[in-house]
Amino acid sequence: MEPQLRQTVADGVATVVIDHPAKRNAMTAGMWGALPPLLAALAADPAVRALVLTGAGDTFCAGADISSLRTEPGRAQELAGRAEEALAAFPKPTLAAVRGYCVGGGCQLAAACDLRFADEDAAFAITPAKLGIVYPASTTRRLVALVGPATAKYLLFSGEPVDARRALRTGLVDEVLPAGELDARVKEFTRVLASRSLLTQAAAKEFADAAAGTGAGGAREAYWAEQMRGSGDTAEGVAAFLERRQPRFGWAPPR
Repeated sequence: MEPQLRQTVADGVATVVIDHPAKRNAMTAGMWGALPPLLAALAADPAVRALVLTGAGDTFCAGADISSLRTEPGRAQELAGRAEEALAAFPKPTLAAVRGYCVGGGCQLAAACDLRFADEDAAFAITPAKLGIVYPASTTRRLVALVGPATAKYLLFSGEPVDARRALRTGLVDEVLPAGELDARVKEFTRVLASRSLLTQAAAKEFADAAAGTGAGGAREAYWAEQMRGSGDTAEGVAAFLERRQPRFGWAPPR
C-alpha cells in the first residue's frame, strides 16, 4: 500500500490517520506536503468541530522517512516544519491519539496538537541529535512550552526514549490509558469537545498559544469580544444551563 494520510469525519470529529505500515508510519515527503492542504480543507468544513491525529495499526509515527533525509535533508525539514505549523494553527481543538512509537517527526506532530492521549505502551523520543539535525527554533519553543527546558534538553540532547508514564509526569502527554482503552476514551472526549462552544475554544487556543510563546500573539481581546457579542453562544449557553439541556452552539470561524 502506498504511504498516505487517510481522513474520515463522523459526529463532528475529523480523524486523520498516518498510514505507512511498511515503515512504522514514517512520514514521506509526499505525506508532509499533503498535510497542510488536508488540514485547510478540514478547517473550512463546518461539520468538523475537532480533529484527531493518529497512526495506523500499533504505531503512531516513527518520524520522517530517512530516505528523504538522505536525498534532500533541507527540503524534508522544510516540509515537516510547514506541516507542523499548519497543525498547530488548526483553528479547532486537536488531539493526538498515540500508541506505540512516537518518534522524531512523529513527536513533532504530536506536540503540535493541543492535547495528547497515549496508550500505556507508547514510547516517545526526539531524535535530531542522532542524525546531526538542528531542531527548528519554533519547534523547540513548542517543546519547551510543553515539558520545560530541562526535560526538553534531556530529550533533544540524548534522543533517548521515554515511556508513557514519564511523558505524563513531564507534561508531554495529558492522559495515559490502559491497553485497549485509548480509542474509547478518545471518542468519548472528542464528543465532549464537539459539544462545547467553538468560540470559547478558538479564543482560548489563541490566547494560550500566545502566552506560551508559540502563537502569533498580538492584542486580540477586542476581536474575540466582538465575536462573542455577535455569536449568540453566550445567550445559548446560559439558556441551556437554566433549561437543563445540552447547548446548541452556532459560532463558526469567519471565512
